[in-house]
Amino acid sequence: MVYRLLKYVVLGPLLRLLWPTKVTGTENIPAEGGAIIASNHLAVADSFFMPVYVPRRVTFPAKQEYFTTPGLKGRLQKWFFTASGQFPIDRSGASAAQAALDTGVRLLAEGRLLGIYPEGTRSPDGRLYKGKTGVARIALEAQVPVIPVAMIGTDRVNPIGSKMWWPRRLEIRFGEPLDFSRYAGLAGDRFVERSIADEIMYALMELSGQEYVDVYAAKAKEELGEAVPLHGRAGEVGAARAGTAPSRVPESRAG
Repeated sequence: MVYRLLKYVVLGPLLRLLWPTKVTGTENIPAEGGAIIASNHLAVADSFFMPVYVPRRVTFPAKQEYFTTPGLKGRLQKWFFTASGQFPIDRSGASAAQAALDTGVRLLAEGRLLGIYPEGTRSPDGRLYKGKTGVARIALEAQVPVIPVAMIGTDRVNPIGSKMWWPRRLEIRFGEPLDFSRYAGLAGDRFVERSIADEIMYALMELSGQEYVDVYAAKAKEELGEAVPLHGRAGEVGAARAGTAPSRVPESRAG
């Protein structure tokens, strides 16, 4: 009830009014059943704008800190993230990562749409970074399609380090579903999971038009530093490998 109030009465109409958005490909979202919505990640605003234009509820994993901050601000923050369809994950260790994967599989088994950012964190400079294999493991274990979605312009609405949201035109592109049923039963195969993650990132690269960097975004952030301006040192991280497209799934391993 609260989710519908936020989406259709409060937050949704406000976002549509203040940030005109061109949306294409929503017909690629299944009308029912579990599916993964895999998006590039430019800004915190991504998790607000994209669900507004999806006809079904999208559930996102979110940092546990959003749900455990003390005080009035923390309680309001916890209420908002819970009401908007997000659930907490502990990213502090391997067992926590497995718990997050298990939760994702469970939600998909219940027929939900699960929103995932394969890069694992926001891009530090607007480029597309290497995808983690967790999305592949979940897709294989839950046996669901993956719908790639490109968010375009949210980094100009909500730049890293800025608390303001600026008026900009946005675009959201939903791609055709990616079917990995040919790999049924191969969850845990590192080669297969890496190939699937790369295929997802290839689809995102084509949809978004972003330059691809074959390193993890978290590593790039370590080298750049969170405080570096978006346009400052973008060419320094992974320069030798920037623009190298993620590989497609090799046909030799296909069903």
